[in-house]
Amino acid sequence: METETPAGAGPLPPRTRAWVHGHLAAGEHVTAVEPLHGGFTARVLRLTVSAADGATRALVLRSFVAPDRLVTARDALEREAHALTELADGAVTAPGLLGVDAAAAHCEHPSLLMAHLPGRPVFTDDGVAARVPPLARQLVRIHAVRPARRPREAVTLTTADTVVTPPGADEAAWAAAREVIRRPWPAFESRFLHRDFQPGNVLFAGSGAADIAGVVDWATASWGPADLDVAHCAVNLALLHGPSWGLRFVEEYERAGGVLAANPADRRYWLVRDAMASSEEVAEVSAQWRGVGRPDLTARVVGARLDAYVRILLGSAPEVAA
Repeated sequence: METETPAGAGPLPPRTRAWVHGHLAAGEHVTAVEPLHGGFTARVLRLTVSAADGATRALVLRSFVAPDRLVTARDALEREAHALTELADGAVTAPGLLGVDAAAAHCEHPSLLMAHLPGRPVFTDDGVAARVPPLARQLVRIHAVRPARRPREAVTLTTADTVVTPPGADEAAWAAAREVIRRPWPAFESRFLHRDFQPGNVLFAGSGAADIAGVVDWATASWGPADLDVAHCAVNLALLHGPSWGLRFVEEYERAGGVLAANPADRRYWLVRDAMASSEEVAEVSAQWRGVGRPDLTARVVGARLDAYVRILLGSAPEVAA
């Protein structure tokens, strides 16, 4: 019998349960359901599966349940399923794919079933210096993947008109940043991208260790410029730990053999573009981080860090110590 968790995940809906059981070995059953933190656009559940001999294993079920997410659910799940299939050779440690029902033909909601990886995301300031180099090396390995079938081309949705200037930010710097992203994309060489590579999607092994156990959430895997992935992780590190950690990540990526735009103006374009994209999600992201043990990261703090990071990128503020 499935165990209802205190967080309210509850037992699996009947059609979804039947679909999940169809992907299990003979004699296996789901015996516990536990919500996992960090599901930004979908509900993510950890399923404990027990066999007749008492052995257990863990799986993860991602389901798009919110009505406003159903429009993009099929694309996201199909992209993740494709990415996990491409990564099955182990070049990058990612969850093994068990099944996908992107159109909800069998489940109550569009869903994907995959193996559960050990480890956990780490958001603390403590140990960040040890974590940044392996994060950079991991992203270099992702960009080295040569898929048999390319994922969809990368896109950016943020425009100069959708940028949200944080309260108290340097208006002149932000006006200049808006002008930067009015430019068309610079020329680039395409790579396999995770497209949401950041600390919340990287699992570290052990307590406080810097060994990466795997990378999750491949729903936006894309084909495009490596600078996009680097810029996204850089701004997340800048907001989590302070602006200079974003810049440190860029340095570590190159030190690990990663190749970025040769033209400094082009490189700045990508960094500024993702910083501007982050401006639209300050309140939402800061609330999520507070929910995973960072009560200090209020929307005001995150907004101030984003402003400082943008000013550094534009050369209107000195680099600050991490």
